[in-house]
Amino acid sequence: MATQAATTFTGNMKKALAGLRRINLEGLRWRVFDAKGLVLGRLASQIATVVQGKDKPTYAPNRDDGDMCIVLNAKDVCVTGRKLTDKFYRWHTGYVGHLKERSLKDQLAKDPTEVIRKAVLRMLPRNKLRDDRDRKLRIFAGSEHPFGDRPLEPYVMPPRNVREMRPRARRAMIRAQKKAEEQQNTGEIRKGKKREASGEVKA
Repeated sequence: MATQAATTFTGNMKKALAGLRRINLEGLRWRVFDAKGLVLGRLASQIATVVQGKDKPTYAPNRDDGDMCIVLNAKDVCVTGRKLTDKFYRWHTGYVGHLKERSLKDQLAKDPTEVIRKAVLRMLPRNKLRDDRDRKLRIFAGSEHPFGDRPLEPYVMPPRNVREMRPRARRAMIRAQKKAEEQQNTGEIRKGKKREASGEVKA
């Protein structure tokens, strides 16, 4: 079964299995996250919770009790607002004046797995358990992965608690809708008058 799963995976097998021997897989659950259509920050916060083991009643901050997390379809992750063009990743090479930067749009085109990895790692505490938790995170750009022989459990994202719109904002939205309807109606009336005038001129 493991060889069949490995043959169907066409990606970098060495990178996909790197550091797996250093993890004690006994008793761990294999949680699968489908990133297709999900917002980057909300997805990363759920992954960070599972990797740390905060969803378990046995959680302790000094132990690494998190589960294995497999993230699929990283290339189809979404962001809100103008982050595709306004968010930048910056790093320095060490040479004078060599401050590099890359936009989120370019990073998604180059390597979409790094976008989710950086978002999750920056939500984890900076301590000695961080590297072990990073090894439990396996991210793939597509839907293929080499862990088909494992007991996988699809992770269901919790429903969003959307706050009701405030009265002032609701009134502003209603005024904007009425204004748009009035402008549309006046535009149609003007078009009708122009047609009538052109018909009279022709007659």
